Amino acid sequence: MDDTLQNEMACLVDRAVAGDKSAVEKILTEIQDLVFNFSLRMLGTIADAEDASQEILIKVMTNLSSFRRESRFTTWVFRIAANYLSDYKKNMFSKYPLSFEFYGEDIAGGKEKDIPDLTQGIEQAILEEELKMSCTNVMLQCLDKESRCIFILGTMFKVDSTIAGDILGISPEAYRKRLSRVRAKMAGFMREYCGLEGGMCSCRKRINYAIASHRLRPDDLEYSALEKGKDEILNGFKNAMERVDDLSFVFSGMPFYHGGREVKEWLQRFFDSDEYRTITEA
Repeated sequence: MDDTLQNEMACLVDRAVAGDKSAVEKILTEIQDLVFNFSLRMLGTIADAEDASQEILIKVMTNLSSFRRESRFTTWVFRIAANYLSDYKKNMFSKYPLSFEFYGEDIAGGKEKDIPDLTQGIEQAILEEELKMSCTNVMLQCLDKESRCIFILGTMFKVDSTIAGDILGISPEAYRKRLSRVRAKMAGFMREYCGLEGGMCSCRKRINYAIASHRLRPDDLEYSALEKGKDEILNGFKNAMERVDDLSFVFSGMPFYHGGREVKEWLQRFFDSDEYRTITEA
């Protein structure tokens, strides 16, 4: 967010803390997409991101009085989300953790061969894009949680190292060093395996295998169903830009989505609930 919008959000926080319910609703509505996209990259699936987003939004709301303007409002929101997601264990990949070694072996195994056409007549380009979006989020799950958070902040959100360090509780220098190491690790994997970087894997060739292994469902294309935000929406959340190395373009170009339908519907129900009234009137 730029300075003007940051100041507007800070004023909304003051009003919310003073008991203005419309200010609370405005704040949560404004940040829901940011929280959803961050949760999606951290957790790897849309369903898990929707569940976590709801809980993070409640956490933000119930802690508004602790915002002291010592940092930007979005930095504060990121910090709450990062802390919450670092301990989140209800998502699929916490139960079934991935590694680059496992993912690489799966790709190198060539299991996509000799699988019949399972595309159900859906245009291949649509399925290929769906698989690419799913695979890039899954690839992030091969990183440990701290490395994943560092990579997402530096590559997708392009957060300034001073702000990222503030979010993570480390120095800007430490953040830059860790980001460099994580990028190098991701780059090494992608060079060998990701077809977008010249590696052996191809989204087009993996479509039927992904369907057969239930990683892709032609009758339920989740990413295609999400509404993509305009570039300026994501740019509004970026502060001072850091250079993104060439191997990061796959991640830096990932779409910024509007929060899933479930999050939007939950938020509206929440505003009308007794729980919301109890919290705001406490």
